[in-house]
Amino acid sequence: MNLHSTVPAAVLATLFAAGLAMAAPAHAQDDEPAVAGLSQQLTVLDANIDTANLAAYERLQARQAIEALANARSRDRDAAYYVAERRVRIAEVAARTEAMQRQIDRLERERSELIVEASRRDAAEARAEAERLRIQARIQAEEAARLRQQTTSDAAAMQDIEAALQNVAGAQAAKLKAAREREAELARQEAELLEQVEQATEDDE
Repeated sequence: MNLHSTVPAAVLATLFAAGLAMAAPAHAQDDEPAVAGLSQQLTVLDANIDTANLAAYERLQARQAIEALANARSRDRDAAYYVAERRVRIAEVAARTEAMQRQIDRLERERSELIVEASRRDAAEARAEAERLRIQARIQAEEAARLRQQTTSDAAAMQDIEAALQNVAGAQAAKLKAAREREAELARQEAELLEQVEQATEDDE
């Protein structure tokens, strides 16, 4: 009797332990698509030559959040995913914003170089060159305006994300303020450069 009474209990204990062992991998498997998807988004940033070396700090934070999601316990999984998804979004927006800012800076340098080059030419060539530069400057100004508008939109998106992550709100707000100050400075320099081109054209005529 004693033998028959103890065997079922041992079997039940073994089955219960096996069930727990199988439950843990099931949770991990549930997390795998989310972790893989977020990691893939960072991989895309790394593979893009325009953003590969940008927003390094934000991408580090995103990777740490993804790792935390991968290791999160069941009760912490939703919160960990929420943080990781927004960290990845912040990294994407920050990288695109820096990339567009670099494009704006490049356009400004090219325009300045073109104006300096034109100033070194004789009067006859300068009149024809000034017309070409005026058209090119207008096209580049439109492109710069488009990039600034996109930068502003991305900055607004970043603000929304930062509101959900109050831990990093101060640091991100400071970066956004610096970006806006830089944008205002670029706008001022652009106005000065356009005024120089127009003044040079009026003088030649």
